[in-house]
Amino acid sequence: MNILIGALITFVVIILILYLVNMLPLDGRAKQIVRVVVIVIGIISLLRYLAVF
Repeated sequence: MNILIGALITFVVIILILYLVNMLPLDGRAKQIVRVVVIVIGIISLLRYLAVF
């Protein structure tokens, strides 16, 4: 059950960070780069939390 709660919290934090990135006054290209970096880091942290790595 702890794994599920931790994965859910990590997912919510990723969504929150992506929302905040959309609020930043950056041009489209910079936002896209930041979104990709956040998604990659989020996927890696989820996989690490689920003990895949």
